[in-house]
Amino acid sequence: MHNYIIRRILTLIPLYFGITIITFLIIHLAPGKPSDLEAQMRPGLAIARERLEKIYGLDKPLHVQYWNWLKKMAVLDFGNSFKDSQPVLQKIMQTLPNTIILNIAALLLIYLIAVPIGILSAVKQYSLFDKASTVFVFIGMAIPSFWLALLLILVFSVKLGWLPISGMHSIMMNFQTISFWDKGWDLIKHAILPVFVQAFAGLAWLSRYTRSSILEIIKQDYITTARAKGLSERNIIYKHALRNALLPIVTIFGLSLPGLISGSVIVETIFAWPGMGRLAFQAVLARDYPLIMGTSVFSVFLLLFGNLLADMLYGIVDPRIKYD
Repeated sequence: MHNYIIRRILTLIPLYFGITIITFLIIHLAPGKPSDLEAQMRPGLAIARERLEKIYGLDKPLHVQYWNWLKKMAVLDFGNSFKDSQPVLQKIMQTLPNTIILNIAALLLIYLIAVPIGILSAVKQYSLFDKASTVFVFIGMAIPSFWLALLLILVFSVKLGWLPISGMHSIMMNFQTISFWDKGWDLIKHAILPVFVQAFAGLAWLSRYTRSSILEIIKQDYITTARAKGLSERNIIYKHALRNALLPIVTIFGLSLPGLISGSVIVETIFAWPGMGRLAFQAVLARDYPLIMGTSVFSVFLLLFGNLLADMLYGIVDPRIKYD
């Protein structure tokens, strides 16, 4: 296992740098530089555009800019934001925990609900529940997340007034003086809508994927043998079929993280959730190159770590898998 993890990490290193190179090229080839935006906002600075580009280091060739950025990144120095001159690493550390909270809650909601729905749909194939879950799957895949977010805000926040519209904490109350339980409840109320929107599409396709995996497993010969031995249907499904169906579900776990992290940009922006996705969106609008690269680096790290974790879970789910 240890040798496999080391080999996997070594293969992730060139992939990591390849992604950073592509990201660096994309953001620099996009039209509009920070100096252009600043000159447009302050016409008096138009004559100083060359001086601004020299300060930002944008007057050098792209490969030189990337090499300078890479040397700083090696010592965890991501530079300062062009917008407010604050350290990029500090801004990311302030928002990264909020994004992790949002994505972990959404991932737990997806698996706690989608897997039981998929199992029940497979066991009761072509039943009313199975048909209803199929309709739910098509709706979940068809509805855009931004439209669902706006609809939920309109219904539960504007019309009914049950849940906050945006943010992570209530503005009106003194958050530092209230009790721990009140802080937790206030956070939960603010997180209900963002977490649901973040998890809605994942609920749909994971439940359908679980259903397909279970249906494929229960047609195997060893399931027929288990039934012939007189085992209960519940024991057959949860002890034999589900265990063997978990392997593709674990694979989906590694593939679902990219969608969650990329989707958090939309969710965090609409709900004004102070996370890294919203920070990255604001950085793109401001052409804040150091901040864009910093958020991209941490996003790529989370994605690669999620895929590595999924590979390690294979051996736990299926002991037949050997890493030697």
